[in-house]
Amino acid sequence: MSRALVPITHIDYRDLARRRLPRQLFDYLEGGSYQELTLRDNVADLDRLRIRQRVLQDVSKIDISTQVLGEPWSMPVAFAPVGLAGIMRRRGEVQAVRAAEAIGVPFSLSTVGLCSIEEVSAAAQKPFWFQLYVTRDRGFVVDLVERAKRAGCSALILTVDLAYTGARYRDVRSGMTGGANLWGKLAITFDRARRIAWLLDVALGGRPLIFGTVAPAVPNARSLPQFVAWMQANFDPSVTWKDVEWLRSLWSGPLIIKGVLEASDAKMAADIGAQAIVVSNHGGRQLDSARSTISALPEIVDAVGDRVEVLFDGGVRSGLDVIKALALGARACLVGRAWVFALAALGEAGVTRMFATMRKEIESAMGLAGVSSLAAINRSLLV
Repeated sequence: MSRALVPITHIDYRDLARRRLPRQLFDYLEGGSYQELTLRDNVADLDRLRIRQRVLQDVSKIDISTQVLGEPWSMPVAFAPVGLAGIMRRRGEVQAVRAAEAIGVPFSLSTVGLCSIEEVSAAAQKPFWFQLYVTRDRGFVVDLVERAKRAGCSALILTVDLAYTGARYRDVRSGMTGGANLWGKLAITFDRARRIAWLLDVALGGRPLIFGTVAPAVPNARSLPQFVAWMQANFDPSVTWKDVEWLRSLWSGPLIIKGVLEASDAKMAADIGAQAIVVSNHGGRQLDSARSTISALPEIVDAVGDRVEVLFDGGVRSGLDVIKALALGARACLVGRAWVFALAALGEAGVTRMFATMRKEIESAMGLAGVSSLAAINRSLLV
């Protein structure tokens, strides 16, 4: 357990978040599905990779800036969409989009974020990305796409690995998905009440607490379990590639398909006109025993070539993880839990500091590996 006086790594921010958040919310953020095998593999398989150290190379000038989907990024890392991130800190997605702009990388707003797309747009100075779930009500999907257009979103992320909700047993045990008896509800209330900092900042000072962008579709929900029940009932298991074609007809901007783990699906995404894919298993929150994202990355990169830009998601906790993913062919990485841990711990300032640490880790690793530009990073960098 970290007790750092000055938080540096994601472990430090995770520990601060654990002590500050109600148990129910921390478990929702940290947890995966079933036995959490895939969640652990995402991290462990990255950890097993080794970087080749090179010496006496001219690394006096290191450049980690890049360009993705025609947008300049200050570093090859962006904010992954995380549902309900805004309940971890007051108006959390608003704080996060401001941090992303200061850092110079994209922020991705989840369909089920606490803050609505309009609220985030009002706080943003630059375009951000909007992540979309296809619900049973296609009229509502059309409305979401139109709202993303009006907000000036520069890319649409379509998450495709949620035909069914994974068996997230931490959320069942914590009462996040409902089912708690009287004693369980009292325990949840007591736990929230003793988290004084969170209580004052979010529960009392951060209203409205939930539903954000999807509020018009959830008029009767009054609690987190009711909201989770709405999500589980409205994600559509009948969605196919035909629906992606239909969505492509509604959205003329860059389309990113998130949740790809197989080369055949990556090829389909390229065929259908997506500009980018995200190699992702939903952070280990969906199909437990699915392969880790880093193990799937090389064959997907080989399968699509330069037809689409390949982004990477899952287990990224440090700049070293970013280097490893880039070496196996990713254009850039999306970071999820790490930025929300930092948000929960110290708000916008924590997020900015966490990304600053990640930047230094990337630069240091590149220098010690003997490369000075992202273009020089390839599979030969790994042992």
